[in-house]
Amino acid sequence: MSQIIHPARADAARPTLRPFLLRMHFHIGLFVGPFIFVAALTGLLYVLTPQIESWLYRDALHTGSTGPARSLADQALAARAALGADLAVSAIRPATAPGATTRVMFSDPSLGESENRTLFVDPATLEVRAELTTYGTSGILPFRIALDYLHRNMMMGSFGRYYSELAASWLWVAVLGGVALWATGPRRRRAVADMPAPQRRRWLHSAIGVMLSLALLFVSLTGLTWSQQGGARFQALQDRLGWNTPVASAALEGSARAASDHADHAGHDPAVREDRLDQLDAVAAAARAGGLDSPLVEIRLPKPGQAWVVREYDRSWPTQVDAVTIHPDTMRITSRADFATFPPIPKLIRWGIDAHMGVLFGVANQIVMAALAFGLMVMIVYGYRMWWSRRPTGGEPLWTSWRRLSPGQRLFWAAMAVALGWSLPVLGVSLAFFLAVDLLRMRAAA
Repeated sequence: MSQIIHPARADAARPTLRPFLLRMHFHIGLFVGPFIFVAALTGLLYVLTPQIESWLYRDALHTGSTGPARSLADQALAARAALGADLAVSAIRPATAPGATTRVMFSDPSLGESENRTLFVDPATLEVRAELTTYGTSGILPFRIALDYLHRNMMMGSFGRYYSELAASWLWVAVLGGVALWATGPRRRRAVADMPAPQRRRWLHSAIGVMLSLALLFVSLTGLTWSQQGGARFQALQDRLGWNTPVASAALEGSARAASDHADHAGHDPAVREDRLDQLDAVAAAARAGGLDSPLVEIRLPKPGQAWVVREYDRSWPTQVDAVTIHPDTMRITSRADFATFPPIPKLIRWGIDAHMGVLFGVANQIVMAALAFGLMVMIVYGYRMWWSRRPTGGEPLWTSWRRLSPGQRLFWAAMAVALGWSLPVLGVSLAFFLAVDLLRMRAAA
């Protein structure tokens, strides 16, 4: 005789995934929420400030003088004479338009990684308008450098970068978990205005999260490509799959040993650039003849035994980031990397990073990223308000929710945790910490 089971009892007895997802989502929000909030806040400040930076440093960036521009060699020599320090010119960014200044960059060992001491020179009068620190390919100035460090590492150096990696590692997990909870939860048929306050907060928290979910996944993914541990894993995957961004090689055939011998004989760091300022204008002309037509171009002086490197740095749409290397003796192009010929994945990575920074589509990109950061902060605040209103009840430990899963589900989530912990080490370590805290809490309550 077959046993008749009531449907309601069968549903109650069936292992369910929702309580486990709910507890995991709660733990992520409680422990990682502050890191995500700070990353969103600092990111908001960063994307809103290019115009402020242009205003702050307007005297350095612009000049009112008129007349034909002097040669790039003259501009570089004027900057070196004004600096009066024993530093080598590393690169020059010619003025991008009439009324703009030329940037002459110097390698300074007292500055941080990717930082340059930069002199801003009037192309017509050779007047040095300012001396500022600039950073990276984007060439941002001190105001945004501070915001960049704040967003990336809370100004705590290499160790501080784990804060942003923690936020990026967990953001996509929180988003997917939140969408799953929204999709499997009860439908709200009552008008929002008629909901009790706690229910209204839950609705707003989930509604914002679902609306922003795809954009938040994008931000998390692109942020992880810059991270230390997860970024290293991603770079290894790129190497294995051939997804690396093509690079114009500065190496000259048969010159590697000569370059090393020259550096040893001269008794200086082989990273020091050669003093070939007199060739700047010829190199610029060779690059233009080779197809580099963007006004946003950087000319890097050659290291001993290597070629000149000339690259575009216009990361707006359409992107112009072509690069060529030029032989210092023949002025012939020895290598090139044209963005149009990049494989699809490196192109997507380039566009993704630039969109994350708010530079790909100009002001529109800034507005979208600012709105996204603000929406994320509001969602986190609502999440904490929900937790605070229910904090006395505590809720069951995560271990308990996990044990209620079916054996197959437990095996799946354990394997997933191991795989993600290896792929994203900061996520793995923090997950182990969450589980340890939850286990101690469970034992204390026993």
